[in-house]
Amino acid sequence: MSEETKASSPKQPLLDQYVKLITEKVGETAIKEAYINEVNSHMPSFIIDKELWHDVALLIRDNENMQFDYLMNLSGVDYESYMEAAYFFYSYTRDEYLAIKVQTERDGGSVPTVMDVWPTADWHEREAYDLLGIGFTGREISRILLPDDWVGYPLRKDYKPYDEEV
Repeated sequence: MSEETKASSPKQPLLDQYVKLITEKVGETAIKEAYINEVNSHMPSFIIDKELWHDVALLIRDNENMQFDYLMNLSGVDYESYMEAAYFFYSYTRDEYLAIKVQTERDGGSVPTVMDVWPTADWHEREAYDLLGIGFTGREISRILLPDDWVGYPLRKDYKPYDEEV
């Protein structure tokens, strides 16, 4: 009995093109993982080395074969052993979507800001900092939703309220 081989994604050539561009322009170590997110419309997706994230950000915005000019969303994710900033982009010029994830340490971890690349990152980075404690280097950051004297980060899986009665 032969196993059916899984059909290649229609976006695989696009992912391959992006991998080639990033590794040629930023470096071989920039991409930790590249894959197609099949359940999300076959979206090309990457895990990027945090030390090279800002260089990759400039490339994906400015390169004529990418042109991801719109940061749709930035979400923080708590995986218990590490934290992750997940970015979702759209290119108006090319009508394409892209996901990028940047992982960092759980305690005291940070990733480079991309507020200078996409100004809308300001609010998103502040939210990820405020609710999960993910730091963003290269900028001043402050809470955006919670009061300045709030203790802890309420979306962390290990969060315990400072005042149990509240």
